[in-house]
Amino acid sequence: MKVIIDTNGFMIPVQFGVDIFEELKRLGFNEFYVPEAVVFEIEKLIKREKGSDRTAAKVARSMMDRCERIAATGPADDVILRLAKEMRAAVLTNDIGLKRRLAEKGVQTVSLRQKTDWILSERPTGFFRAALQLIVFTGD
Repeated sequence: MKVIIDTNGFMIPVQFGVDIFEELKRLGFNEFYVPEAVVFEIEKLIKREKGSDRTAAKVARSMMDRCERIAATGPADDVILRLAKEMRAAVLTNDIGLKRRLAEKGVQTVSLRQKTDWILSERPTGFFRAALQLIVFTGD
């Protein structure tokens, strides 16, 4: 399965001490993508931020090598939304606003809650618009 990784998805390893690629593989994802818009956001964070946020951005930049880059620029959230629909890919993000927009378009999201609980969510299209959530507990 395909997954597009958002900027804050790349920050998870430093913020929570989690290997996102191992966890995504465990959840069934085996194709990882990063749009150039996200690459640009991470480069901006490296130049602008200090301390742990800058460190997280540098780690994020190094992890992008494990993803296939997609030549798509513009506002990152808009690019991710468009690509996820076109590619029929899920999106790794903890961004509440982006998750809401993705759910409205029926795009599956992957997010992390409380360091150990990965959440796969999907909003079905058609008559029933209620969000479905599957919580995968990885901790004790």
